[in-house]
Amino acid sequence: MKERIQKILSKKGVCSRRKAETLLRQKRIHVNGKIALIGETADLQNDKIEVDNQIISKDISYKVILLNKPLGIICSCKDNHGRKTVLDLLPRVLRKGLYPIGRLDKDSRGALLISNNGLLSLKLTHPKYKHEKSYEVWISGKPSNESISRWRGGVYVNDQITKPAIVDILKRDNCKTLLKIVLSEGRNRQIRRVAAKLGHKVIDLKRVSIATIRLGSLKEGSWRELDISEWENLLK
Repeated sequence: MKERIQKILSKKGVCSRRKAETLLRQKRIHVNGKIALIGETADLQNDKIEVDNQIISKDISYKVILLNKPLGIICSCKDNHGRKTVLDLLPRVLRKGLYPIGRLDKDSRGALLISNNGLLSLKLTHPKYKHEKSYEVWISGKPSNESISRWRGGVYVNDQITKPAIVDILKRDNCKTLLKIVLSEGRNRQIRRVAAKLGHKVIDLKRVSIATIRLGSLKEGSWRELDISEWENLLK
């Protein structure tokens, strides 16, 4: 059955209808090798639709899910040791083809995106796109101004200096300190390793946002499917 190009792209989770109209005006959508026009219709089962030279799959509808990962959950599709994974927190009917975008280690919690959109995964994990991720981190002790300055400027970890970061003190409580940390890179256990290098132990690490997507009031262990308008700009 033929439908407007905008409706097809929206139903497949490629972009919103408004965004599709913009792409049509910019002549970035092709149907069967020809530039598609606003108002044009197509049948995805019989026609080849391309956006920026990427063929839209007939079978896959893109989904992007925001999960508030609890402690102790493995950031993987499956675990050989029988430990609970992030996919186990989703209904079975949703799990097929989904995988976590990036990682949060077992001892960390907070915002995690799960999707079947390979391009979105690339945009959010490849260093060259520099999407920021924000964390609220409790560390032991009271870091000095010098330590905070070093953290902001970069610290050598595994013979490689970390990129500049935003590090602000949110609260001091007895023998621990709450920091807000914003990173534009995602090296393995980076925050924990930098903290240790500066003489502090991470007590609790919670990711509160990924680029423009914020955890907000989503309860720990809960999830919600994002609307296309929430993530399509991340593909730019």
